Amino acid sequence: MSLLLTHTRYQFMETVRVPIALIGNGFFPAASMLFFVVPFTGDDSVGATLATASMMTFAVMTGGLFTHGTGVSSDREQPWDPYVRTLPAGPWPRLGGRILNALLFTLIGVLPVFAISALFTEATVTPGRLALGLGALVVASAPFQLLGLFIGYALPFKGALAVVQLIFLPMAVGGGLLTNPVNAPAFIDAIAPFLPTRGAVELVWAAIGHGSPRPLTMAMFAVWTIAAGVLAVWAYRRDEGRRFS
Repeated sequence: MSLLLTHTRYQFMETVRVPIALIGNGFFPAASMLFFVVPFTGDDSVGATLATASMMTFAVMTGGLFTHGTGVSSDREQPWDPYVRTLPAGPWPRLGGRILNALLFTLIGVLPVFAISALFTEATVTPGRLALGLGALVVASAPFQLLGLFIGYALPFKGALAVVQLIFLPMAVGGGLLTNPVNAPAFIDAIAPFLPTRGAVELVWAAIGHGSPRPLTMAMFAVWTIAAGVLAVWAYRRDEGRRFS
């Protein structure tokens, strides 16, 4: 536990020394909230509440993909990373520190969304449901964190940046995060259940008291999480075998 906290603190300090990293973490969800939610569903209590949860899920998705996808790949190109990986602590304190940092920065990233929702929309939620929603966001982050780790360990920085940029927006749109949660287009309803973003947002919606997750979306969410976990472990071992064997 002490090693885990040490790695977490080190990685946190390394990130906050570049303030733009904090700003960028919450920019896309906050901008989407201002441009897509406030003007169109801000006066509808249910619609605004669901849309706020969608934007928070968007923040979780982008946080997991970008923090790990670009962060890990960038670290791998620095001389400090191979040295740390030769230390006898093993991989789990470093990986655990990365995951805890991603969760921390994700929660920081949802704060602007929450503030915009509270100030400019009619969204409502009880304190208990809000706490459940934040817990659901942690669970919802799993496939995106694992996908980010897979991308970060499998690709060099330029390749990882391109892949993350290519997949994060289609996942968000296809999962219905950027459309009207009450009345989504038919083609979104058709493809959304098969994407992890839909399972993630339905989990959050249920936690804040709006509906129940559908079995298909939860099954696909589990499939994506397991597959991403297998790929992340494979990419880590492949990278370790190439550089340290």
